Amino acid sequence: MIHTPSAGRQQVRRNFLKKAGLGGALTAAAARIADPEEARAQAAPAAEAIPTIRLGGHEVTRLIAGGNPIEGFSHAVPSLSRHMKEFFTLAQTVEFLESCIRAGINTWQFDHMEKPRAALRAVREKGGKLQFICLHAEREKDAPIRTVAADMSPIAMVHHGGVTDTLFRAGKAQQVRDYVKKVHDHGMLAGVSSHCPDHIRRMADEGWENDLFMTCFYYVSRTREEQQKLLGRVTLGEPFFESDPEEMTRVVRQVGKPCLGFKILGAGRHCSNQATVEKAFEYAFGHIKKTDAVIVGMYPRFEDEAKINAGYARRHGVPA
Repeated sequence: MIHTPSAGRQQVRRNFLKKAGLGGALTAAAARIADPEEARAQAAPAAEAIPTIRLGGHEVTRLIAGGNPIEGFSHAVPSLSRHMKEFFTLAQTVEFLESCIRAGINTWQFDHMEKPRAALRAVREKGGKLQFICLHAEREKDAPIRTVAADMSPIAMVHHGGVTDTLFRAGKAQQVRDYVKKVHDHGMLAGVSSHCPDHIRRMADEGWENDLFMTCFYYVSRTREEQQKLLGRVTLGEPFFESDPEEMTRVVRQVGKPCLGFKILGAGRHCSNQATVEKAFEYAFGHIKKTDAVIVGMYPRFEDEAKINAGYARRHGVPA
């Protein structure tokens, strides 16, 4: 047996790789193996585009990631809320946002809170492209509008729906309209959220200056008095009525401005299986305008909900 010296073996290998055209490929492959994140990105197929709408100068996917589960706002029972909040550590929140990006979702909507701020900052520092819509209302706990604008660069700030409904009932709707003007003064798109179709209709009829609405599919802020008058009885907990989506989407189709429908899954009440989830997506996209989108909170504890829901948005969110 002829033993090739070490240097000779290396030269033979280099010549072979050069002739075969494999040297650069193997070097690149080795680099990818050394960087697991890069390897995953290279291996993952590019996500098919989700249909989009325009909000001002911004292109926004018709599926927007919501944030309620991240801070444990389950709209169900305290144990589920706690379970959600404990699951969404900062690291898990970052992973969730990255899963949204991988699925093709380009916008996230949530409050200006400590963990979401840190997670979004981490994603952006790693090069992730994710737009932010901030829910806000100048409550005592809320940072000033200028602070939010400087800190998070949101494409829009939206007046919180529960606060909107409370102020309207108290005869203080002008405070909400003034909020819209303040947001515009800081150079951002301004929106108003509400759970009540009549409040959305009123703002549209009065020609408010807001750029968009957030419209809840369920009138969960309906008061005890309203329930008593409507039904002669009061629900235990938040009222989710089967007819609510029909009433809100009727108004959504009547107003000219973009609407972002939320709670399309009834805060989990349409999630008994994937067939009911898809049916809710199909209903939502079939009953809003082609210039509208939906916001969906996700809890990826058991499956990749961002990927699954993005598939429903692609299937049912293509404007007719």
